[in-house]
Amino acid sequence: MDYSEQIAAFADALSVVTDAITDKPLNGELQSFLNAEFGPETTVFQNIEEMTHQGVDEGWLCAREHGGIKFGRVIKPETMLGTYSVDVVEMADIVGPHHGHPNGEIDMVMPLTVGAKFDDTPKGWKVYEPGTAHKPTVTDGAAYVLYLLPEGAIDFNVS
Repeated sequence: MDYSEQIAAFADALSVVTDAITDKPLNGELQSFLNAEFGPETTVFQNIEEMTHQGVDEGWLCAREHGGIKFGRVIKPETMLGTYSVDVVEMADIVGPHHGHPNGEIDMVMPLTVGAKFDDTPKGWKVYEPGTAHKPTVTDGAAYVLYLLPEGAIDFNVS
């Protein structure tokens, strides 16, 4: 199947966010900005969340699975959203593989189960600064997590 139209529409919806943060450093201030400007109660968040559900249902998001985690990179960097790549995962009460964020990581947390959290973050945005690392963890149910990665950079070889 060719999902190029759906992916282009998804990128267009996300561009509202990426255009607003292009020159901002990845830190706690950015997390506060995202939650204030594009938080769960906003049309932008709700539209992206609805498109995420649709993409998983249609099979163009989270098309792969390993170790109980569904995942997939739907947008590569330097294609549709400037330097950002877009990955979406579906996780349920699981700890994912340890990895680092050479350039940082911006996460949009979309619980599938009421009360589910991603790295102790409820529905909304979570930002990791450049040089950080973690074991991504979903607790209290299931969630979709959308990852914006500057330059698509992720390092699974960190200790």
